Amino acid sequence: MKKLRILSGGAAQGLVEALRPSFEAETGCSIMGTFGAVGAMRARLLGGEPADLVILTRALIKGLAHDGHVAGATTADLGTVETAVAIRRGDAAPAVGDANALRDALLDADEIHFPDPEQATAGIHFAKVLRDLGIWDTVAARLEMAPNGATAMRALAASSGRRPIGCTQATEILSTPGIVLVGSLPPGCALATVYTGAIGAKAEAPAEAARLLALLTDAGGRERRRQLGFG
Repeated sequence: MKKLRILSGGAAQGLVEALRPSFEAETGCSIMGTFGAVGAMRARLLGGEPADLVILTRALIKGLAHDGHVAGATTADLGTVETAVAIRRGDAAPAVGDANALRDALLDADEIHFPDPEQATAGIHFAKVLRDLGIWDTVAARLEMAPNGATAMRALAASSGRRPIGCTQATEILSTPGIVLVGSLPPGCALATVYTGAIGAKAEAPAEAARLLALLTDAGGRERRRQLGFG
């Protein structure tokens, strides 16, 4: 069976997996997806890892297109994803509607799960939020960092802590069993990120990549994307 190789930010994993059965049945092409922090995925592409389809933030895709690593004419936006707060299913939801409430919720948590603060979109931003709120040093010993948002949320789901909390892209929260989305980061702390796909410059399955990208972005799938966390 032909294979479609994807390098993608973790924010798009749930959507790709939702489309996998119909895509593979239609095309006879199996998806080989690698998902993780966008910085790490970009580095793998630049390091020579083959990719038929690349899904990263719009800014990163624009830069890759400029440098010839993806085909700029094929770029298409999947949608906007907000960075959000999560808790274990069954835990009492804290108030996070404004910066002060978020600060209190984070100070009350005994574990704070989030993705790589150097490579992941949500991790980079959340680390900044912790510093902007003036609590980075206070909560440093409680920080549980993971390579990507999906791993961070699985760790949150499995936590035996008293009151753990997590932060990553809403799509990663919604696709992880055992946790629930409390709300987006509040005004002053919020981040909304546009994710964009493009066909790799050296794609070996460009037709199949174009078909999947069309499914990921077509108007008919807007409600599915909304349910999975894309705006």
